[in-house]
Amino acid sequence: MTVERVLPTGDAHDLLDLVRDLIAKEVAPRAAADEATGTFPREVFGTLGRAGLLGLPYPEEHGGAAQPYEVYLQVIEELAAGWLAVGLGVSVHTLSCFPVAAYGTDEQRAALLPDMLGGEWLGAYCLSEPQSGSDAAALTTRAVPGADGHDGYTVDGVKAWITHGGAADFYTLMARTSADGARGISCLHVPAGTEGLSFGAPERKMGMRSSPTAQVRFDGVRLPAEALLGAEGEGFRIAMAALDGGRLGIAACAVGVAQAAYDVAAAYAAERRQFGSRIIDFQGVGFMLADMATQIAAARALYLDAARLRDAGRPYGTRAAMAKLFATDMCMKVTTDAVQVLGGYGYVEDFPAERHMREAKVLQIVEGTNQVQRLVIGRALARQVTDAGR
Repeated sequence: MTVERVLPTGDAHDLLDLVRDLIAKEVAPRAAADEATGTFPREVFGTLGRAGLLGLPYPEEHGGAAQPYEVYLQVIEELAAGWLAVGLGVSVHTLSCFPVAAYGTDEQRAALLPDMLGGEWLGAYCLSEPQSGSDAAALTTRAVPGADGHDGYTVDGVKAWITHGGAADFYTLMARTSADGARGISCLHVPAGTEGLSFGAPERKMGMRSSPTAQVRFDGVRLPAEALLGAEGEGFRIAMAALDGGRLGIAACAVGVAQAAYDVAAAYAAERRQFGSRIIDFQGVGFMLADMATQIAAARALYLDAARLRDAGRPYGTRAAMAKLFATDMCMKVTTDAVQVLGGYGYVEDFPAERHMREAKVLQIVEGTNQVQRLVIGRALARQVTDAGR
């Protein structure tokens, strides 16, 4: 993928060059084979961590790179173009680290972030449940404080659709510590290997087969008091703040997958000849490619605009929802059109276009379905109109 980048510093350009080199050597060459066998590339995340790519938006004092979100998201886009399981995996890991980085105590950050950001640990984010997906505030997993005289929390419940479930080294858990609705949810850090923590069989998925997705089960899991991140009852606010950034990660992933699909389609159309001409020179194909390229550029501009708002410390949640909605719908359309450009070759595994199309679908679902994004945007617009009329 060759994309002209507008980056804030020369160091950021060097970073993107490093990322592209790593993708070419360590990521893209194994994507098709590992997807076919469902092999999780855990060692790739270690390589990315040692290269400093698992802590890009976090402070240097804890092992991060202190990069603007604008730069971090372009790294995610590049990774997703090489292999969505890796790009989305880094986005989920970054999401999982956010509560420690933003709400943890100095002691928690010093103890946890170096291994989180350095590649020693890979994270998972535990919010959704079998009966609580879009309605996250309805979650029922309980973390009972002081149960049986235990100085800490005892956790019981099930989380569903968890990326890296069973493969992660830590789980960032949202659980109910009181019955007070959204205000009764707290955030907890759960190390892998904790007694009572178990996992369901990996889900059998349409795409992203090399990225494990599984239920995470808590059966009398005992956690110390210092496992609490932020204050009791602050978990829902933490979760929503994390998801604002996570939705931008998904938008960047969508742009990366769409760009990769477009690149395959454009290269094929420039080589394939029918009726004595390259098919790219026929309007039916050329116009399709023009629309694809335009939609990709628009989605990239939208997620970068939201990232710049975040970097400036301005509200960006609504713009993040817009970016996630537009970019993932765009990705589904572009990857479908890429398969169409390749014709019969698009439907077979000789080319990656069919994989890109299968991968695109999940991006319309994860971290808030696109129906939920429309709800978030609509509510924000209604507030703006109401406030303007006062």
